[in-house]
Amino acid sequence: MKYFIVTYGCQMNVHESEKIAAILEKLGYSCAEKREDVDIIVFNTCAIREGAEDRVFGNVGNLKKLKKKNKDLIIVLCGCMTQKEETAKKMLRTFPFVDIVIGTFNLPKLADYIKQVKDGRQLEIWQEGDIDEVLPYKRTSGDNAWVNIMQGCNNFCTYCIVPYVRGREKSRSEENILNEIKQIISEKKYNKITLLGQNVNSYGKDLNPPVSFAQLLKDICKLEGDFKISFMTSHPKDLTDEVIDVIANEDKIEKYIHLPAQSGNNRILNLMNRKYTREKYLSIIDKIREKIPNCRITSDFIVGFPSETEEEFEDTYSLVKQVQFDSIFAFMYSPREGTVASKMNDQVPEIEKHRRVNKLLNLEKDIQKETGKK
Repeated sequence: MKYFIVTYGCQMNVHESEKIAAILEKLGYSCAEKREDVDIIVFNTCAIREGAEDRVFGNVGNLKKLKKKNKDLIIVLCGCMTQKEETAKKMLRTFPFVDIVIGTFNLPKLADYIKQVKDGRQLEIWQEGDIDEVLPYKRTSGDNAWVNIMQGCNNFCTYCIVPYVRGREKSRSEENILNEIKQIISEKKYNKITLLGQNVNSYGKDLNPPVSFAQLLKDICKLEGDFKISFMTSHPKDLTDEVIDVIANEDKIEKYIHLPAQSGNNRILNLMNRKYTREKYLSIIDKIREKIPNCRITSDFIVGFPSETEEEFEDTYSLVKQVQFDSIFAFMYSPREGTVASKMNDQVPEIEKHRRVNKLLNLEKDIQKETGKK
């Protein structure tokens, strides 16, 4: 029996697809290089931007021919997109050949859903679930091993669907994280270990007793072995001086911080509910550069947020020019149903979003030419 997994979205989804692969292989499936002539296809979806959802709908529709050719083919849709119950139900209505639709919290029961397909189509969307500590992974990212340290987000940025599809922040126990990393080190296959969370800087606040992210980093660095630690993603409001100091002082931690700014204008940052100002963000950059002179810094930006004026976009442009990031990821604002921003007035025209995002990305190219950064 063969399986094929299609993954959309962030590193968290990539890592969860490794979990899906392990579940399927435990059931006796083996990985296929292409989706034709397989026994099960899994689409692990993303809901961050409208374009990602459109691609999923288009590609799932293309599976109809495969299902017609092989009636025993099992098609599974899971991930952030299907955690939205209305979207999940729409997919079942639109694609009657899909067998299983489950949300982000249902993944530990995937094997049960597959076994139950013979009894009919499966749709189950839990609205809450515990963070998984036990399911294994089939690691597929070369010499990098992903380690999930937490799930969910408490920040509720007004443009973001993540808290609604991933739930509130829940941290794994430090003991389980350290045990997983010890196992990774013992296998001697991985040079790099990347810690994952929607906001890693909030790690451990919900534990009893609490454990700070800085303390977790220190404890990982105490483990014996030849490896480097990286992490993503950081929220600027929670990046403490202690975390910066740990990165500066620990040789096992890569000198790299991805620190999404999203905007360089204070009014837009406030509308986004980012809980920091332009000045605060720049002060954090200054601390990083002072304590870790060789640190690689990257960032994310959203252009065309509702009501963003040309002058406010220029504040973002000037921030990128001032900081001279090693690289940036720039996106056009995409309304996500259910978020606060989707209901805001003065939505920016698409043509203007395109112009602004291209201008920002061209600035990044110019900076890289001038500084030699890549």
